[in-house]
Amino acid sequence: MKSLLLLGPLPPGLQADLESRYSVHRLWTEPDRAAFLARERGRFDGAVTMSRHGAAADVFDCLGPHVVACFGTGFDGIDLEAARRVGAQVSTTPDVLTECVADLAFGLLITAARRLVAADAFVRRGDWKKGAYPLATSVHGKRLGIVGLGRIGKAVARRADGFGMSVRYQGRNAQAGVPWGFEPDLQALAAWCDFLVLACPGGAATHHIVDATVLDALGPQGMLVNVSRGTVVEQALVDALARDAIAGAGLDVFAREPEVPSALLADDRVVLLPHIAASTRETRTVMEKLVVDNLEAFFSTGRVLTPPA
Repeated sequence: MKSLLLLGPLPPGLQADLESRYSVHRLWTEPDRAAFLARERGRFDGAVTMSRHGAAADVFDCLGPHVVACFGTGFDGIDLEAARRVGAQVSTTPDVLTECVADLAFGLLITAARRLVAADAFVRRGDWKKGAYPLATSVHGKRLGIVGLGRIGKAVARRADGFGMSVRYQGRNAQAGVPWGFEPDLQALAAWCDFLVLACPGGAATHHIVDATVLDALGPQGMLVNVSRGTVVEQALVDALARDAIAGAGLDVFAREPEVPSALLADDRVVLLPHIAASTRETRTVMEKLVVDNLEAFFSTGRVLTPPA
């Protein structure tokens, strides 16, 4: 039986499945992680993680030329250089969560624009009996800017077409064969659009790329949606809301999850979700299967099915 190291708690169904197939050890139960990894070097045939747990260099040093299968598409917390150095394979779970995340991104956009959460609270408090709810912002026919036109960004753009929205995107390069306009300058994209959706990868290249100048360009009527990583924007967003530089936001990700800045918690212009963009029964089932399929592929062929891309 192959031996796996679990780097952090996994979804219960996936963890139970792995424990039925492999000899499994839970790294997070070890009181001295560094000592354990040094002591057990070469013991494990692979490891499983989630995007939020990542995989540091010490894990690859322990594993050697084996496999780390990640439940999730984000690999900014995985030390790919360390993986290359020891000859380890890394897999993620792309494609299978694209539509689910795009659904939630657009749901956040509509919820923030129409202030649905605050309106729900208005009814529950009995305030409707005292007067009408304030006017909100329409979505149909507006301008949508997307930062990162990958699988999820494209899926968000397709949904925007159904709302009669004009769409432009920003990324590393213009993409051939897409019907949406390319804007190479992020600040210019923010100045053009009414809604700015962040669907770019995390990591050093996108750390705090949405700063005060971008949010100021988005303007006091503009709104931000983030289904990317909290590291792309957070403190700049807190500051912009405090100065009424933008109208509101919808967030599924935060820089130090599960910690959320108190200013965001207190602001009813912001919709806050606990990183649930891919958290549906249907998507989770397919993601869990892809983790197992990647492990099985590596153990039978030496190659994973879906490496980071």
